[in-house]
Amino acid sequence: MNDNIFSGLEKLGFNDIHNVDLYNTASEKEAKKHMENKLDNNNCKFLYKKEILCPVCNNKFKEKAVKTSAYVMDTKDSDFFIRYRFINPYFYDVWVCPCCGYSAMKADFLKIKSHEISLVKEKITPRWKKREYPEEFNADIAIERYKLALLNYYITETVSSKKAMACLKLAWMYRLKNLNENENEFLNQALNGFENAFFKESLPIYGMDRYTTMYLIGEINRRIGNDEKALLWFSKVITQPGVKFKLKELARDQRDLIKALNR
Repeated sequence: MNDNIFSGLEKLGFNDIHNVDLYNTASEKEAKKHMENKLDNNNCKFLYKKEILCPVCNNKFKEKAVKTSAYVMDTKDSDFFIRYRFINPYFYDVWVCPCCGYSAMKADFLKIKSHEISLVKEKITPRWKKREYPEEFNADIAIERYKLALLNYYITETVSSKKAMACLKLAWMYRLKNLNENENEFLNQALNGFENAFFKESLPIYGMDRYTTMYLIGEINRRIGNDEKALLWFSKVITQPGVKFKLKELARDQRDLIKALNR
């Protein structure tokens, strides 16, 4: 793995985590550009404070959350990245305890197991340096917070799907910044994790059933240039009985795109 995957966390106390094997293995085109990754003084009206109880240190703290009414989708990329019209909820998807440094995507934050708590206390908290965040977040802050979540997932040796989803969302954040090399690095890591999860974990994961996960694996392969593997996964989705029509159409579209570009 690239030894810079956790770059940017040095100022938070994690300056010597290099060459990690995240999964413990041996080895759209852009839609119209929005201002999602820039601060907007009007965005505060879409936010509120949510009180959280940290399951690691029992500290009560408040996190910014996006009001449900602000979730207005503009477009969706072929790997399920949603571009929102008013405010980017992905910027606020990670919760960070300011006391102990425990960080996770909000869907996972309260689901930490006892042995994982011990690992956070042993390997995260002693090195944690509290960080003050601004009233509104942007893509750069989101990247830092997703990396904190990913570091916690790595340290606690959690399941591949959690690490994969954090990597996918990091890829999306880099897509917003038009940093293709960084995006592809995290797409590769997401692919490794989703493949592991598909074969070793119980589905659904993050609301994705077996066939949706198969499609996503195919689409990530396509995005990083693994056309043959992508075609195999898309073919499985298209030929399986019981797959929803819309998902089959997505797979056909991406299959046809590969074939058109290779003519």
